[in-house]
Amino acid sequence: MADATTAPPSMMSEAAAPSDRIAPRRLFAFLIMVFGMFMSILDIQIVSASLAEIQAGLGAGSDEIAWVQTSYLIAEVIMIPLSGALARILSTRILFSFSAAGFTLASALAATATNIDQMIVYRAIQGFIGGGMIPSVFAAAFTIFPPSKRNIVSPIIGLVATLAPTIGPTIGGYISHAMSWHWLFLVNVVPGIIVTAVTFGLIDFDKPDFKLLKKFDWWGLFWMALFLGTMEFVLEEGNNKDWFNDEHIVMGTVAMVTGGFFFFHRVFRVDFPVVDLRAFSNANFAFGSLFSFVMGVGLYGLTYLYPVYLGRIRGYDSMMIGETMFVSGAAMFLTAPVAGALSSKLDPRVMMMIGFAGFAAGTYSMTFMTPTGTSTSCCCRRSSAAAR
Repeated sequence: MADATTAPPSMMSEAAAPSDRIAPRRLFAFLIMVFGMFMSILDIQIVSASLAEIQAGLGAGSDEIAWVQTSYLIAEVIMIPLSGALARILSTRILFSFSAAGFTLASALAATATNIDQMIVYRAIQGFIGGGMIPSVFAAAFTIFPPSKRNIVSPIIGLVATLAPTIGPTIGGYISHAMSWHWLFLVNVVPGIIVTAVTFGLIDFDKPDFKLLKKFDWWGLFWMALFLGTMEFVLEEGNNKDWFNDEHIVMGTVAMVTGGFFFFHRVFRVDFPVVDLRAFSNANFAFGSLFSFVMGVGLYGLTYLYPVYLGRIRGYDSMMIGETMFVSGAAMFLTAPVAGALSSKLDPRVMMMIGFAGFAAGTYSMTFMTPTGTSTSCCCRRSSAAAR
């Protein structure tokens, strides 16, 4: 029998291949997890093109309807950092399947809302529980796939994470126009049941460690929730309420600073923090997180603002908003395979530089939009100003 030193390359590659193979059971479970993440992220923006219909159906005021999105985001932003600790305690299988089940139930409840207060509560539940699905997918990718496969998997996950909020207004616009706004939430029910059943039955790549419950930092969780929740409130409502001229914004800011101080004070002093911020000592991770944050601000922020502009300024209905927003999703979908192919050939820093430069140029070009939709260049504006 030939040993490793004398075997031909073909035999050596065949011997090494099984280590890179993934069990079909795990691969299918992972794909279902990715779909669950897609649902959770999609629901952030699926209502954005249909806010006018929801407002009319619930009899809400113009200053209240924004909370259909805000309540979801506040709850989700608290759950996302918490999910890492919960996955270690409960296991990915329990956390993900429970999140999918809770998300599905909250979606059904949101469809039954008869006033804005009920809708806000149901959307908060939906965002909080569904938020547990998002980080679990990224962690599962590094657990299931060997390093040789991650350059293929990472672009797929990135595409799903960025495509979902981009096409959310498009899907929501078509649904509310063809049926009613209630179906924005009811469409999650059947897929949610399937995701819950499949992930509960097939995820098997980690085990729960309930002993960690004794070390869990409950006070850290409280301070983190206070910090992130009030920060979201201040940033969302500050401009509408003239910032610090409103007592609620002042109280929210005090609560945010207090919560942030005690959260960061505890996170480096307990054995099992809610979020392990020591990971930021790695420069690559820290800068990667910073770039993701910047891209997230641009992507999610603009995806929220465009439908508002098209609806309130241009007077578009949900169908027209959806059709307009479809362009961004289609472009992203078509360029993703190109980015995936280039990721193994180009330096990631070069790809990021090209991507951010293109994103900045496209965003800058939108700053000259007018109520009629025409774009006026900066040079034209300067010329007209000089003529006057």
